[in-house]
Amino acid sequence: MPGYEAFDQSEKKEVMDVMETGILMRYGFENQRGGVNKTLEMEKALCEKLGTRHAQLTPSGTTAVSTALAVCGIGAGDEVIMPTFTFVASFESILALGAIPILVDIDDTLTLDPAAVERAITPRTKAVMPVHMCGAQAHLDELMAICRKHNLILIEDACQATGATYHGKALGTFGRMGCFSFDFAKVITMGEGGAVVTDDDLLAKKADGYVDHGHDHVGSDRGAESHPFMGMNYRVNELASAIGLAQLRKLDSIVARQKQTKKYIKDALAAEFPRLSFRRVLDPEGDIATFLSFSLETLEQAEAATRALVENGVGGVFHYYNNNWHYIRRWNHLKERATLYRLPQEVLDGMPDYATKTFPQSDAIISRNISTAINLSWSDDQVKARTEAMIRALRTVF
Repeated sequence: MPGYEAFDQSEKKEVMDVMETGILMRYGFENQRGGVNKTLEMEKALCEKLGTRHAQLTPSGTTAVSTALAVCGIGAGDEVIMPTFTFVASFESILALGAIPILVDIDDTLTLDPAAVERAITPRTKAVMPVHMCGAQAHLDELMAICRKHNLILIEDACQATGATYHGKALGTFGRMGCFSFDFAKVITMGEGGAVVTDDDLLAKKADGYVDHGHDHVGSDRGAESHPFMGMNYRVNELASAIGLAQLRKLDSIVARQKQTKKYIKDALAAEFPRLSFRRVLDPEGDIATFLSFSLETLEQAEAATRALVENGVGGVFHYYNNNWHYIRRWNHLKERATLYRLPQEVLDGMPDYATKTFPQSDAIISRNISTAINLSWSDDQVKARTEAMIRALRTVF
């Protein structure tokens, strides 16, 4: 990752197809666009790649999550269970709908701990939203069973896992809806972009309207279309879709290269440092290898190792315990309920006090974990040099 490392003439060709029509909007202008609609083309290609019936592009992964929650009926006072380790968009999307984010612990997969999910369920729980962090799977078997048992909605956040699978089936296609991100730093990119996918025809129809102010898209006169419900302007533009279409065709080769690189580095570190423990991946074959995650024995070791890696020129090193974006510990804006709008009373009354709530299980895992990015553009020589630098750095700790 990221996909922009794979830019070539194919992205330019797709963009120029759009520019030659002059039509940048996804909807309407059929006479002028001359059959060129990159958004529809990418949505079809995404369905074929993921093995799902429907895909709806959005301007970002955040709007994809927001759309999935909305069309699944998540609203005021509903509780949505989510992990302590994710991106801030998870709780932002929940709060924006007047719903309540219920954060629960992760385990050594760096994803939702099913036992913690079960303990967190209340009569107000409406959905469970696992996040397939760093390119690998959450506990889908257990989480699907929990959702069936309690009649809950499973919404998958696969924003960091485009192309990943679980026992041969694409992540994002197990739940009621799945969400993807194609931002500039993702495994494939649209510059900014996202998608929701589903096999449910009714949810797909709702998503199609919701992202376009509730338009029903019936007939050939956009101005005469009905609005069965209120929606948002989450339309994607044709230039972004054109880039994404070219990138999607490269997904398999991108993942193959990342797997090769990750395996080389992991095998070398495992041979050199028997005490180093690696993230548990539930289906290694389905991991898209965007990150190599490993754990030290203590927080102090992890902090020392992070410093040593940086000092030895190893870039893309993430010690998430001290990260502002991805872990609850430094989400001060959530803890302080700092918004530019007044949160609904249901949220104010129902949301846990995250300023005081502790997550010792998550802390014990994230505090010792280091995740290192796997870049697509590294040559074999660069991979070897990086591996040697990582070994030098970790020798200062072990």
